[in-house]
Amino acid sequence: MALPLLLLSLVIVTVPSAYARLTTEQFCLMKNATIGRQHSEEYCAMYDICGKRQDGKNLNCPCGSLSVKPDDQLSMKIQSLCPTISGNICCSEAQFDTLRAQVQPAIPFLIGCPACLRNFLNLFCELTCSPNQSQFINVTSVSKVNNNLAVNGIDFYVTDTFGEELYNSCKEVKFGTMNTRAMEFIAGGANNFKEWFAFIGRQVELGIPGSPYAIDFKSTPDLSGIKPMNVSVYSCGDTSLGCSCGDCPSSPSCSNSVRSLEKKHSCSIKIGSLKVKCIEFSLGILYIGLVSAFLGCGMFHRQREMRNPSPRMKSFLNVGECESYWFNKQKDEYPSMQMPEEVPRVMKGIQVSIVQGYISSFYRMYGTWVARNPTLVLCSSLAIVILFCLGLTSFKVETRPEKLWVGHGSKAAGEKLYFDTHLAPFYRIEQLILGTIPDMEQGKPPSIVTEDNINLLFEIQRKVDAIRANYSGSIISLTDICLKPLGQDCATQSLLQYFKMNPKNYDDYGGVGHVEYCFQHYTSAETCRSAFQSPLDPRTVLGGFSAANYSEASAFVITYPVNNEVDQAGSGNGKAVAWEQAFVELAKEELLPMVQSRNLTISFSSESSVQEELKRESTADAATILVSYILMFAYISLTLGDVSLSSSFCISSKVLLGFSGVILVMLAVLGSIGFFSAIGVKSTLIIMEVIPFLVLAVGVDNMCILVHAVKRQPSDMPLEGRISNALVEVGPSITLASLSEIMAFTVGSFIPMPACRVFSMFAALAVFLDFLLQVTAFVALIIFDFLRTEDDRVDCFPCIKAPSSNSENDRGLNQGKLGLLARYMKEIHAPILGLWGVKIVVVIVFVAFAFTSIALCTRIEPGLEQRIVLPRDSYLQGYFNNVSSISK
Repeated sequence: MALPLLLLSLVIVTVPSAYARLTTEQFCLMKNATIGRQHSEEYCAMYDICGKRQDGKNLNCPCGSLSVKPDDQLSMKIQSLCPTISGNICCSEAQFDTLRAQVQPAIPFLIGCPACLRNFLNLFCELTCSPNQSQFINVTSVSKVNNNLAVNGIDFYVTDTFGEELYNSCKEVKFGTMNTRAMEFIAGGANNFKEWFAFIGRQVELGIPGSPYAIDFKSTPDLSGIKPMNVSVYSCGDTSLGCSCGDCPSSPSCSNSVRSLEKKHSCSIKIGSLKVKCIEFSLGILYIGLVSAFLGCGMFHRQREMRNPSPRMKSFLNVGECESYWFNKQKDEYPSMQMPEEVPRVMKGIQVSIVQGYISSFYRMYGTWVARNPTLVLCSSLAIVILFCLGLTSFKVETRPEKLWVGHGSKAAGEKLYFDTHLAPFYRIEQLILGTIPDMEQGKPPSIVTEDNINLLFEIQRKVDAIRANYSGSIISLTDICLKPLGQDCATQSLLQYFKMNPKNYDDYGGVGHVEYCFQHYTSAETCRSAFQSPLDPRTVLGGFSAANYSEASAFVITYPVNNEVDQAGSGNGKAVAWEQAFVELAKEELLPMVQSRNLTISFSSESSVQEELKRESTADAATILVSYILMFAYISLTLGDVSLSSSFCISSKVLLGFSGVILVMLAVLGSIGFFSAIGVKSTLIIMEVIPFLVLAVGVDNMCILVHAVKRQPSDMPLEGRISNALVEVGPSITLASLSEIMAFTVGSFIPMPACRVFSMFAALAVFLDFLLQVTAFVALIIFDFLRTEDDRVDCFPCIKAPSSNSENDRGLNQGKLGLLARYMKEIHAPILGLWGVKIVVVIVFVAFAFTSIALCTRIEPGLEQRIVLPRDSYLQGYFNNVSSISK
């Protein structure tokens, strides 16, 4: 599509046969010129513009002249597009401006391979502006237009070496938007450089895109002074203008990388019929060696202990005695609330680190202060978090895939931004896939290329053309937004293009027979050209076939390229998005039942489908999150309180405390989201779905630890002492565990992938706020709850005071009674885990799992399947499945 527009920049012309045709010699003689046939250095064969033909295209003057020296401004302009042109030139500023304007449509087709693009531009730069133009250009005829003569035909002498290398640098370049080779558009599907040059040199009539004059490419000089053009050609594997491996698979770097990957993964060992990788075999040998050494060492020490038992070791391994000693000595350790002057080095008979000692000292003083000022602590901590929550007024969700998975400063993002701002953004793609259902007997889907299915395709196309979407009061149709590279016809990629998208042409062209003919002659037959005057590769409109057996295809692929706009905010394509929503609605409500009634399948997608489905999922999971929090609330309420059904159950239960704890977790999550929303960071789907569960798990753990630590304190100790002792007991572990989690997420915030980085940032702050609320607001709530219990007030209804006849005795019984889980850990789990044989088995199994995980890490394949991030009931699931199946 881009080539015809590009050729127009050469400002050469074809005119109707009614115009007089003169030879170059006659024209130059009429002008009393003697340079028309001079082929030498610093001479031009064509220079300046002599007029415009009827369709408005500029025409070159055919008589040669000396090359001219451009001014500095024009020289800089020429160098920006044609770096091979320096010194004198053979084009005026008007000619160059036309060239530069007309080459722009070709760039999107070749931008993926800079070497191909450079070679392609050099061909036309030399033709238009080379100072030695006359050495490889011979004007063969001229035509009269508006009393002026203009070029009508030329011979262009180019070496076979240049043509071959030019073709090789471009032959594998892909135009991703159309899912086909760029050569299908800029070379008519040429299979070698001679076919490409023949396509370029074809002369077309007025009003038809293409070359306006005949260009006869030659490689052998047949005139004196002619030297075929042979400027430097860049290979697609050139390191300075390297192409991607998809556009240049023959590049040495690509082949070397493939070979290096093959070598990297080629090491394997065959054991019988089993083939394992070298790393897996090495880890297996290492594991066997470690287990053998571990068992040997364990047996040796076991036998030595049995011969010479150590009293110190016996007392250390006796968990029951140690635990009994710990509980019996607890009262003696804290007989009063007097603050220690030094950092404790020994706690409950266990040596502690300096850091833990300082943290314990802090919590001893902090626990006493909180117990004396619970209201102040509760109100101040809640006020800070609620202040963060005010940022939710600026809450926004990022659903654009390119903003989720591509780093802002990455090479890919920078190249896309440069491409979008300097050239044009990639086109939007709307697509339908119609497929046949596999035959039950053969297990293979039948061919879809039948008369009935083609007529169905016409009917579907009619409905798509009839779509009318409303955008800000304007009615939008496909023709308003579709890509129109040439003329006024949309560049729709459909089998119907073989009939010019007109059902009336179906019978006139020959029906299915014409389609099968076009499968083989789509680049050469005029009747097979699309309505937008471009050859249509069957591979872009069919799927589910092998090799070139297009007639066996089991799927129609209809693609609607739509114009895109550069818009950083993502709202500049309102018309296109409105039409896409109407398109998806049509496919769901009308096309789906219509196709299914014909025993076919249909899947569909639009450019905004992934974004819209991500939005839908982010709101659909709100119910799941709510249910999970309710279940956690019920679990916490049961585990925090006493489960005995005594008369004091309504007093000793912790339903209100559990509910308050869940609210604190929710506030931590909302505070994190609110803070980052206030500073302009958008949320993502993973934040909405994962962080509430993550923080809930951490928060529930801390709540249970704190409450049970307070309940383990002696009941005759003052509440200040119990709170202080509980914080000294569990505060350091809660603090260090929370800090490690916060640091882990903070490190994750340096990941360049936006989705992971933003998730880590939100999670780090949410865990931090949750920790602060646990050691401030929740500790204050524990104090209020224990005051309520001591005052015999009913849980959930603290204004009601229960009878105090047996409540104190019941509370005393419950205080000394361990819960079910605590009894299991003390009486069953810990004694079993303390057995020598059990410890050996646990270590061996753990190491086995660790080594297995390391070995299996090598089998992880990089990549991101879009289906994973979409709802399971999304219509895009079927679309991606079909895309995968028809492309095999």
